[in-house]
Order: sequence, then C-alpha cells, then structure tokens
Amino acid sequence: MRPRQGDARRRMIEGAVESLRVHGASATSVDRVLSATGAPRGSVYHHFPGGRTELINDAVVTAGTVMSEFIERLTHDNDPVTALDLFGSMWRRTLTDSDFRAGCPIFAVAVETNDDAPEFARAAADIFARWERLLADMLIRDGVPAPRARTLATLTVAAFEGAIALCRAQHDITPLDNVLDELRTLIPTAPRTP
Repeated sequence: MRPRQGDARRRMIEGAVESLRVHGASATSVDRVLSATGAPRGSVYHHFPGGRTELINDAVVTAGTVMSEFIERLTHDNDPVTALDLFGSMWRRTLTDSDFRAGCPIFAVAVETNDDAPEFARAAADIFARWERLLADMLIRDGVPAPRARTLATLTVAAFEGAIALCRAQHDITPLDNVLDELRTLIPTAPRTP
C-alpha cells in the first residue's frame, strides 16, 4: 500500500524540524530532508510550492505549535516551579538522549541571518512571544503583578534557550541545571499581589 500524500508532507516537515534541531537552518536542505525521510523528490514542490523556504517555515511553525501546546499544558496544570522542573526534565532528556546534538529548532532559525527568508525570523519571534505570554499568564495567575510576570517570562525563555545552546557547546548538562536552580530561587521570591 502506498503512503498517503499527507504522510509524505508530514514526514518532510518532521525531517526538516529534526534537521533544524541538529544542523540549523542554513544546513537544512531539501536533499537532506529527503534523504532522512525517504520522501519522494517529486513531492517537495507538490506539498511545498515555495520550495525549501516554505518547507523550513512550515517546520518552524509546526515545531513552535507543538512546543507551545506543551508549554500551555505545563503552565495550565502546574505551579510555576513544577512547570519549570518538568520543562527542564524534557530538555535534559532531549539533550542527553541526542548526545547534545538536538537543540531548539526555533532558536536555530532565530540566530541565523536568513536575509533571503525573513519569514523565518518573524515566525520565531511570534513563537517566542507566545511562549512568553503563556509563562506570564501562569505567573499572573500565581499572583505576580503583570509587568514583573512579563519580565520574568522573557528571562525564562532567554535563560532556557541560552542554557540549551551552552549545553550543546559544552556537551554538559550543567548550564541547564544552573539556570533551573536560579529560576527556582527567583520565581517564588517575586513579589505577589495581596
């Protein structure tokens, strides 16, 4: 039985996400994605008429949506420290299971220039903003005043993304553990509204 056309599209997006996580945007080529997924070459322009740019942008949006939904569940179902710990555990597994090769695909496109595809930076900015809103909303529900909640949310996203990059560069989980320790101390001590 032949795979459905949607399966080829889904496989290519998943392959592009994985390539972004490991190799970054500039090294994520159509050939690399096809080789990793076994998708037929002819299906690229059928599913992605905009070629590589459309494939990568769809991969970024898809990865951002999946992670946003995960963060939404964490922040809705847990107190701030538990949510941080669960998020940290997910990244600890991701980093160690991949031998520190897999990072955040959103960060991967955000740190590259991509002058020929400004939509990558726009998509990354929108995704980071969504994560910050989710974290800020959780902190506001926990009693942190909105301006401080937004600042802590930005700090949390930046700290995690930076820690993940450091872990990959150093092949060591210590930067993530250090960031988690500091956030565990900082967030509960943030002033709460009476």
